[in-house]
Amino acid sequence: MIRILLAEDDTAMRTYLERALEKAGFAVTAVGSGTEALPMLKTEIYDLLLSDIVMPGMDGIELAQHCNELSPSTKVMFITGFAAVALRANREAPQAKMLSKPFHLKDLVMEVERMFEDAAVASL
Repeated sequence: MIRILLAEDDTAMRTYLERALEKAGFAVTAVGSGTEALPMLKTEIYDLLLSDIVMPGMDGIELAQHCNELSPSTKVMFITGFAAVALRANREAPQAKMLSKPFHLKDLVMEVERMFEDAAVASL
């Protein structure tokens, strides 16, 4: 089962995403900030870090940089509603997938599945 660490500061969005991903068959640990997520990356192994970019304290880009140091095999996907922030994220974390808000939950699930299908094909 794919393990996802979800970092999203908006409570309603976090709950919504967590339920949808769990319904799709993923194991999800959801937290409200990058500072909450960081200790979890130090003690657990996740297949995917799914993070909002704009969060108080530690933003998603900084969290992704820590994730790459702590767990290089963990894939990263950003979710954001800010185009300028998305451009910055592409420069500072070019290996990360980007999903712009608003998006349909089926699109999120499809992108997560695609990330791991691509990895499976690449390892053959």
